[in-house]
Amino acid sequence: MGAWELLLVGVVILLGLAGVLVPGVPGSWLVWAAVLWWALEDTRALAWIVLVGTTGILLLSQAVRWMLPPRQLRESGATPRMAVYAGSGAVLGFFLVPVAGAIPGFLCGLYLCERLRLGGHGQAMASVRTGMRAGGWSVLTELFACLLITGAWLGAVVWG
Repeated sequence: MGAWELLLVGVVILLGLAGVLVPGVPGSWLVWAAVLWWALEDTRALAWIVLVGTTGILLLSQAVRWMLPPRQLRESGATPRMAVYAGSGAVLGFFLVPVAGAIPGFLCGLYLCERLRLGGHGQAMASVRTGMRAGGWSVLTELFACLLITGAWLGAVVWG
């Protein structure tokens, strides 16, 4: 697979990561489709192992999301700005503290957004709790699964 094709697969994966944060966009399926495209073009066994792992992670995340309460983010007062802060925090956390940093990064990004908007610690913490109860855990589950897949794909491309 050429460098341009790898770049295009990476762009589709990034679009999928952004799509996780946008309601109605099938972000996790875009990530899966990008990995499928890569595996079909790259004939090594490692590509197929990553594809099987990707499928398993996505099925597991869908099962976990099915057990969580339904998303009601709009009703809780969630804004697109909150999604940007939380998503950026998760991505930064994922790469600064490999894998495990995505969860505290998501929560810190959400807290930072609310702290800047509301001004006080107590109000920001209450807003973070409300947002997470209203569907934030569902978003975090899907985003974390997609970040795991992205990390596996990057590892396979760079070191595989």
